[in-house]
Amino acid sequence: MGTGRVHVAGAQLSESPASQKRHSKETMMSQAPGSLGRCSRTKRLLGFEWADLSSWHHFVCLLNRPADPAALGVFRFLFGLLMALDIPQERGLSYLDHKYLDGLQVCRFPLFSFLEPLPLDWMYLVYTVMLLGALGIMLGCFYRLSCLLFMVPYWYIFFLDKTAWNNHSYLYGLLGFQLLFMNANRYWSVDGLWNPRKRNAHVPLWNYTVLRMQKLDADWVEGYSMGSLSRHWLFSPFRLVLSEEMTSLLVVHGGGLMLDLTAGFLLFFDATRPMALIFVSYFHCMNSQLFSIGMFSYTMLATSPLFCYPDWPRHLIARCPTCFQRLLPLLELPQPSQECMYGEAGRPRSGRAARRPGLRQKLGAVFTVLYVLEQLFLPYSHFITQGYNNWTNGLYGYSWDMMVHSRSHQHVKITYRDGLTGELGYLNPGVFTQSRRWKDHADMLKQYATCLSQLLRNYNISQPEIYFDIWVSINDRFQQRLFDPRVDIVQAEWSPFQKTMWLKPLLVDLSPWRTKLQKIEDSLDNQTEVVFIADFPGLHLENFVSEDLGNTSLHLLKGEVAVQFASAQKNYTLQEGDRIQLPPGEYHKVFTVSQEPSCYMYVYVNTTEAALEQNFTQLQELREKVQNGTETEPLPPELQPILDGSIENLSQADPVVEAFLRRQWHREALQKRRNATLAERFHRFTTKKYFTFRRSFLMTWISLRNLMLGRPSLEQLAQEVAYANMQSEQGSTASRPDTLSKEPEHSEL
Repeated sequence: MGTGRVHVAGAQLSESPASQKRHSKETMMSQAPGSLGRCSRTKRLLGFEWADLSSWHHFVCLLNRPADPAALGVFRFLFGLLMALDIPQERGLSYLDHKYLDGLQVCRFPLFSFLEPLPLDWMYLVYTVMLLGALGIMLGCFYRLSCLLFMVPYWYIFFLDKTAWNNHSYLYGLLGFQLLFMNANRYWSVDGLWNPRKRNAHVPLWNYTVLRMQKLDADWVEGYSMGSLSRHWLFSPFRLVLSEEMTSLLVVHGGGLMLDLTAGFLLFFDATRPMALIFVSYFHCMNSQLFSIGMFSYTMLATSPLFCYPDWPRHLIARCPTCFQRLLPLLELPQPSQECMYGEAGRPRSGRAARRPGLRQKLGAVFTVLYVLEQLFLPYSHFITQGYNNWTNGLYGYSWDMMVHSRSHQHVKITYRDGLTGELGYLNPGVFTQSRRWKDHADMLKQYATCLSQLLRNYNISQPEIYFDIWVSINDRFQQRLFDPRVDIVQAEWSPFQKTMWLKPLLVDLSPWRTKLQKIEDSLDNQTEVVFIADFPGLHLENFVSEDLGNTSLHLLKGEVAVQFASAQKNYTLQEGDRIQLPPGEYHKVFTVSQEPSCYMYVYVNTTEAALEQNFTQLQELREKVQNGTETEPLPPELQPILDGSIENLSQADPVVEAFLRRQWHREALQKRRNATLAERFHRFTTKKYFTFRRSFLMTWISLRNLMLGRPSLEQLAQEVAYANMQSEQGSTASRPDTLSKEPEHSEL
């Protein structure tokens, strides 16, 4: 299933021949003897003749061929159900007040600058409308209206916050848009109970066509995208015969690639469909454990049966006991529909319909063609929307390449300058915002800088200038600058249709170094850390070596740099292969003086962490000796807490003992979770979901009551919110960080 890099799966525009054979025995008897044998290979393989694509008229008839509504009706029900479950969770209904609290001083990132959130109580109303729409889709009740009630609030919330973007959220909106034009209420729907013409009626084949698509990417093939996945317990069986590196390359990346390349074709053909369904279902179930992606895996499981014969639900229901069949959808064959194109005797004959296509049929075909072309074009339209292009193409997110870019941020510094006095200061990265994605996108960085310049005026800073120094590594490359740190982003120009001039290019010529960097990292001991840096000519990195770090040195791998210490006025020039020791507790600057980018690495040991780990080991050994009776000397009072392991009343305890006990408590809690029985895991899961939905509905009720009757006193409102938060495991408090400081938040290497 996909919408970005698209192909119509196996050209499955029509029902498969086997599905057509099952319409009734009358069709079989009406054909001349041997007619099935004369069926062309194309017809047997694809379900249609090449002649069906020979003209627009034949193509319209093909797309409007009658199809069984059963599979589409089941998908509609499952999609509506999953969206109703998704709204309190990933859509954020359970923590809506944390995000859109009235009067909250925060920078937001809407797709269109004119979009703003409504007051909190009205936002709850928007979510309520969306939830009612999802339930209406599930039940097939007032179907078109329900699609609108779901789709309009969904896209409003989606466009309101670009930082919440992900592929599957985009998918949900697309599916809601598609369902608006489909006849998915022709089976297993309340509308069918009220309207006999809609009950169990054929649907045009294009309703199925627009739901079948797929994806691919180069960095996924090379194995640098999600290398850490191979460490997950799900891949433990593969690590019995393969190394972690080979598991990552062959199983995670290679297996994912092969599944992406073949899944659509394997799902299309009868002989390979059972095997494909097994692998695809296992893949989605595995993703549900690997990633926190909400209902996405389950939505994909719901879409997989769309590749099967459209009448598969009828055959499944026919196998159920008779006493249950009365409660399940209909078994009877579907009735004809005015929206489909039929041949002789009311039976489908592709491209040779008894009547000419009407406006409805032509619009359905036009919608299918335009939708597929738009989805094909959108991921490659970055030559138009150049302002959204960063190291990856801006509209890349509209494709179905998921988890192919892994990023890490080593150093982020925000500098402000008073435009009148010239006074410099520093901001904590992420201040006045609830997201971290602004660090990777020029459009969001521009919005963030503009917002900060407005908020800083409240702190008596006139005409603020904002500078960002952001270091990023993508797919295990060097850490390098993403944006020019010398540019005032407040005044910098940005347009969706023009190239961002203050964006620094990705140093792709250094990509082959990744193998060398991995070898260097593997050669170090467990206590030694390394950070790899690449910088542009004419720029410099200002860094701070924490006093916790010992034996810190800088090694030059390529180019030429000059190192300047804050405590001395002398510069030290390094050539390729040179190294220099860095004193702890001091700032230093590394200037790239070569004509080409410089590459260097910091090698250091966190001595404080190493000493703390040694103390933890000694306390653990002492605890074991006391427990097994080998330690006869009484413990001093400050070490007594290690015996009972309690983390309560530790205010007077030694800080090292307190840290040791807290770490032990976390380890034991983690071990308990891992060793929990299936019943315990199920109880924990249901309890967590219960409090999520409980808070969602209680907070929604409070807000709707406020809109209808007005807000009560603050005391009553506080009590109601406290009751909604009662026993919730998801409660979180958002504390406002210090916003202004005279020292930058420096990298601890």
